[in-house]
Amino acid sequence: MSRRKTRPRTSPAPAAPAVTADSPCPCGLDAAYGACCGRFHSGTAGTAPTAELLMRSRYSAFVVRDEAYLLRTWAPETRPAEVDFDPALRWTGLEIQGATDGTAFHQHGSVTFAARYVHGGEAGAMRERSRFARHEGAWVYVDGDVTE
Repeated sequence: MSRRKTRPRTSPAPAAPAVTADSPCPCGLDAAYGACCGRFHSGTAGTAPTAELLMRSRYSAFVVRDEAYLLRTWAPETRPAEVDFDPALRWTGLEIQGATDGTAFHQHGSVTFAARYVHGGEAGAMRERSRFARHEGAWVYVDGDVTE
C-alpha cells in the first residue's frame, strides 16, 4: 500500500483507531493484534518472515497509523520521507487474493490484495499487486500497481 504524502500537513496526525494487544488483528488472521501484527510493529518478534506476513503487518500499520513501522519496512530506494494518513479514511478489512514467491527461499515476492475502507462515509476498496524484496535479510515493500 503506497499512501505517499501529497499535500502539506496542516494539523496534527489523526488519532489512531483503538486497537489493543487483545483486539482481533486488523489483518484478518485469527489472532489477537499483539500476537499477530503487533509483535512486528513493536519489534519483539523481529521481522515478518514472508512477504505475505509483511503485507498483512503493513496493512495493520495503516489501520493503527504506525508511521515508524511503515517507513522501517519500506525499501530505501522507494521510501517517502513521511506517510500521509488521511483523517477521513478508515481501513475496514483486508483480503489476500494471491501471493507469488516471498518465502524464506526467495529474494523477491508479490502479494495481490484488496483493502476495504470507508472514506467520508463512502465504502470502497483499493486493489494492489505489491512487490517485496529482501533488504539486509528482511522483507521490505518496494512498490505496487493499483488495479481495478
